[in-house]
Amino acid sequence: MPRRPLSVLEPGLVPYGEALELQERLVVQRRSGEIPDTLVLLEHPHVITMGSSTDEAHVLVDEAERARRGIELFKAGRGGDVTYHGPGQAVAYPILDLKPDRKDLHAYLRDLETWMIRVVASFGVEGHRSDEGTGVWTDQGKLAAIGVRVSSGWITSHGVALNVAADLSYFETIIPCGIAGAGVTSLEKEIGTAPAPDVLSAALVRHFTDLFGHELPVA
Repeated sequence: MPRRPLSVLEPGLVPYGEALELQERLVVQRRSGEIPDTLVLLEHPHVITMGSSTDEAHVLVDEAERARRGIELFKAGRGGDVTYHGPGQAVAYPILDLKPDRKDLHAYLRDLETWMIRVVASFGVEGHRSDEGTGVWTDQGKLAAIGVRVSSGWITSHGVALNVAADLSYFETIIPCGIAGAGVTSLEKEIGTAPAPDVLSAALVRHFTDLFGHELPVA
């Protein structure tokens, strides 16, 4: 099968609500064929997001404390439990048409895990899956969280959050992914430094195109 074109968008630091609206527009455009498969790479200001299976008790800070710490709260419209996004975290939203040969949600989640495992391996970090839930882990804790949505027409949105140089203390405001006592980690914690943003972006794109069978990105 010929490789599909891929568009890569890197809008920088984007408030979560704006990113939801962006994804909604891109999903409509992808479904209609106006755009090719698209990979959105960005960061968010501090935000707690709640997936479709979130127990509200997993959010450990009330509205006043969130306001004090500058943390927004959103119902995300994706699968999974609660998670945190913030500066120093690489967030990737693949807007993909899974037709005709990838119409398997569980396989797609495993592919996203494989993608993150390959990316962190390129920086000398051994990531792995865990029986505790979807995502990528190291011996020190969870390194990448995954939560997706597949809408009508098998178009994907939401995706992956990789802790690069995030302030991990913000994860104390939640029970990450609903797993009590689960630790979190970052590339900076694992290897002592954070990859430069352009180096990280290049690794994300390279391993994504290799895994999902895309051509090099189009402008």
